[in-house]
Amino acid sequence: MARGTHGRNAAVSAAGIIAVAGLTVVSLPGTGRALSSDPYADLPAAITLAGTVRDFRAAGTPGGHADFEAYNTGHRVGLVAAELDADGKPVYIGEGKSVQTQYRDSRGRNIMPAMYDQSKGDAAGALASPSSRAVTSQATMAQWWRDVPGTNMAKSHSIVLSRQPNTNIYSFHEQDNESTAEREGFFPADNDLYNDMNPTYHHNYHFTYELSTRFVYKQGGGQTFTFVGDDDVYVFIDGKLAIDVGGVHSAVSQTVDLDRFASKHGLRDGSTYSLKFFFAERRTTRSNCRIDTTLFLLPAELPKTAFLFD
Repeated sequence: MARGTHGRNAAVSAAGIIAVAGLTVVSLPGTGRALSSDPYADLPAAITLAGTVRDFRAAGTPGGHADFEAYNTGHRVGLVAAELDADGKPVYIGEGKSVQTQYRDSRGRNIMPAMYDQSKGDAAGALASPSSRAVTSQATMAQWWRDVPGTNMAKSHSIVLSRQPNTNIYSFHEQDNESTAEREGFFPADNDLYNDMNPTYHHNYHFTYELSTRFVYKQGGGQTFTFVGDDDVYVFIDGKLAIDVGGVHSAVSQTVDLDRFASKHGLRDGSTYSLKFFFAERRTTRSNCRIDTTLFLLPAELPKTAFLFD
């Protein structure tokens, strides 16, 4: 809802300044034109992207899936291959490494260990061999991103990324505020699909979310994509792994800098590339999902869903 105009026109150095919809606008005398102080005012206020939710039942319940509510691993990297398979899905390749200390770039942002570059001022983290499993098998993970009658149910679900005031940063933020007894957060399967609402926390846990989008790479444009949340999240750009937040864990952040990624993977200035986002909420009691990006994300084909009900 638009906010009202604040204040009245006033002459300031031959230009009238008024506040419209919360933004400072400079009126040029004699021109009838206005200059907004928001340098990104030409960008839309929001971007809506459509994805697919797949709902699962918890392990140990009738029809339950072995990977949901069965593990509590902490942050893992290396659970999935560095490239998507022929179907455009992540592939489980092994138990990977437990993240003991995060790898960070020169600006202090968490990054994938594979993107670490000491010559750029990055800070090395620490990894360790895991002592427990995070995924049952390659076959069970494959079901996370595919329609499997009797194992999951699916529906479309859109998210809205809103532009932060006076910036080109778009954000989607549905988090669990740990200071409140209520479990807020990202719960797109609530009161739907299997509708197995947790009787204590009153949410439908145990789901995945798959989103496909596109963007134009602008060399030197400061483009970034940051995720903060839990549990497993994998972001692939042009089919190659860019964010690796695997395992069952509390909220973890990771950022991909597109210029650095482009240098490593050969992205070309001005070309359009795919971005695929894979999210899995695998265990009670919290579900956090936050995206902050300077990429102008474009709608892409919705992942194919064979059915809505099993």
